[in-house]
Amino acid sequence: MAFSQPFPLAAQAQKAQQPTYGPDLAVRLICPDCRDPNPNIVEEYGSGDLVCGGCGLVLGDRIVDTRSEWRTFANDEGDDPSRVGAALDPLMEGMDQLDTVISFRDGGTGVARELQRAASRSQNSRSERNLLTAFRDIGSWCDQFSLPKTISDIAKQLYKRSDEEKLLRGKPLEAVIAACIFIACRQAHVPRTFREICNLTHVSKKTLGQCYKALEQAFNLSPGATAQQHNVSSPTTGPENLLVRYCNHLDLPANVQSVCSDIIIAAREHGIADGRSPVSIAGGAIYFTCLLLGIPKPIREISAVAGVSEGTIKLVYRLYYMERTKLVKEEWMKDGRADMSKLLPVDK
Repeated sequence: MAFSQPFPLAAQAQKAQQPTYGPDLAVRLICPDCRDPNPNIVEEYGSGDLVCGGCGLVLGDRIVDTRSEWRTFANDEGDDPSRVGAALDPLMEGMDQLDTVISFRDGGTGVARELQRAASRSQNSRSERNLLTAFRDIGSWCDQFSLPKTISDIAKQLYKRSDEEKLLRGKPLEAVIAACIFIACRQAHVPRTFREICNLTHVSKKTLGQCYKALEQAFNLSPGATAQQHNVSSPTTGPENLLVRYCNHLDLPANVQSVCSDIIIAAREHGIADGRSPVSIAGGAIYFTCLLLGIPKPIREISAVAGVSEGTIKLVYRLYYMERTKLVKEEWMKDGRADMSKLLPVDK
């Protein structure tokens, strides 16, 4: 053959260019049993077989299905083109969800630039592009925060509503997204603090608070309004809901969380440490509970996990210590779980 050597001779090349045979294009597939010159060959797509329609003999297997991918599992007849492509996003309803990216490599002909210019004319409006950017940032930040997809979907719905109503016009995009994530965490009963959201999104606490207040008033998301509608207290804003993560980060036993939650509830009933932030109350209650149960934990570690200063934790602890008889149950003392003598005294 001519390609058997890198540089063949001219005579050999001429010989190789003259084919001695060619394919027979008149080859037909017939059944060896029926031997009908006009066979009825049926393609069974379900099993991938070629079957003779006269005698039922299988002539071939593993036949590739070349039909359209469109299929439907509904009761109605006909194909369902919605099965082709990626799953539709209900949040992007009414928008083109299929994007085409044109490569820059065109061999220096300039075709790519012309195609990109033509594609830019047919792109979505500026508001839709901003919406796509916001959705991408919400998903990225929720992944960094290890939040489930449910919270990401709630935040996207909230952002879309606020964008349609023009509620936060002029506010930075990062601040609006941060407020939506904060509210979504509360709605999904996995609350995060302002400090945690600010550290994640690098948005100032003041700007985040302004956006949060605007959304809260616009959509009636305040804890008081929700509690009046359902006749229950809002469980997502209490410090006892922060204990799960704080105790896990501090590697504390399970009984610390239950006792600490009872102490916080009792303190709320007696009006102890009212007006303090949930983060401060949670940190002070954990410090108080650890000393009460004889599980010493450095206040420095509690301060780092809760994100509050050591002085704030000591202040809440002082308030709890002064009213310790109202907070500690007698049954804890009887079964030996708690010992008030282990509490560190404080100056009045």
